[in-house]
Formats: sequence, C-alpha cells, structure tokens
Amino acid sequence: MTARGLFVTGTDTGVGKTLIACALVRALTAAGLRVAVMKPVASGAERTPQGLRNADALALAACANVPLHYEEVNPFCYEPAISPHIAAEEAGIPIDIGKILHVYRAIATRADWVVVEGAGGWLAPLSTRESMADLARVLALPVLLVVGLRLGCLNQAQLTHRAILADGVAFAGWVASALDATLERSAENLATLEQRLGEAALAVVPHRAPASAPVSLEACAARLLQLA
Repeated sequence: MTARGLFVTGTDTGVGKTLIACALVRALTAAGLRVAVMKPVASGAERTPQGLRNADALALAACANVPLHYEEVNPFCYEPAISPHIAAEEAGIPIDIGKILHVYRAIATRADWVVVEGAGGWLAPLSTRESMADLARVLALPVLLVVGLRLGCLNQAQLTHRAILADGVAFAGWVASALDATLERSAENLATLEQRLGEAALAVVPHRAPASAPVSLEACAARLLQLA
C-alpha cells in the first residue's frame, strides 16, 4: 500500500510549521490512521550518544504512530542552526534528494499517511542549485502552507503561494499561525489573506500553545482527508 502524503512548508522559518505538523499528525492518528513523519533536512541539532538529534524531528516522531528509526525520519541532520546548504557544505555531507525520495517511498509502504515537514521557506536552498521546492516536486506531494500572521505576511504569503503554483505543485490549502499578539488589524489581515489566496484558512492557530493545551486540528485534518 502507498500512503497519501502532505508536505508542510511556511512563509518563513519560525512560523510554526512543526507545531502545526504535529497537530495534524495527532488528528490523523486520532482518526484511526497509520501516520508516519519525515523531517528530511534539519539544521540545528544537539550531539547525543546516538548521534545528532533535531528537536523538530523528535517532536514529529513523538506524535506519529508508525515507528521509524531516527535516520528515516531525518535523513540529513546538521549541527549548526544555519541554512541547510551551508551546513551541508561545511559538514561535507551534501543533501541527496534522491536518497530522501528512496526513504520516503519505503516509509510510505508502512503507513496510510506521511506528513513531511520542510525546513525554512519554499525556496530555502539545499545546494547551489536545489531548494526545498525541488524536494517537494520530487516527492510529488500536495503542499500545506503555514502563514505566519505578522507584519509583512500579506506579501510573503502571496509570493509563496504564487511560487508553489508556478512550480506545478498541488496546493492543499493554508493554515494561519498567529505569531504576533500585538499585530494590528489582525482580522483585516486574515480577511485579506483569504481574498488574495482565494480560499479560507483551514485553521487559525496560536503559534505558541502551552503544553497543557495542545493545538487541535481535527477539522483541518478532516478537510484534508476529503481532498485526498
């Protein structure tokens, strides 16, 4: 069996991709599905006795119900919290999209869904020639866009949305991540995003949810299941 999948990208780094990806994984598992995860590329990791470990990859793995080796979840992991293409060059370990595709296909045989979280934004470089967009195209997954609601988001969201469509990748929808509690005219910004992106947000969630009140995206997951 081949899984259905989703590629989670964002308008920038630090907009809540992991928070939202984890919430989606929990919602999909609650629906009785076998859900696996991938964070194919991660920079910013800690040294452990088992090797380098990235916090976002570990958070995703903790939410999934398909057990995987860490190296399957996160095939390319780098210690410094810098752009992946720079980290890869410094480590002498280039990012191999073909290897990521091979790992993804193996994982997909064991799951109903695979949620893949990108790193940074849509055009975050992976090498001198390739970007996160190239990875999404090779995986051939529909893309969920996480829009960080803050000053400048109207421009960033439209540019990212246009780039996704121009790259010929299916657009699964978008989720608003409320980054800035002091953002003026937040309702008006959200309405403008819905008008400019051509559809309502699948969910509007707080970026920093307390551990005692995790984000719930059941309705968003249900909508994605209808679209799949």
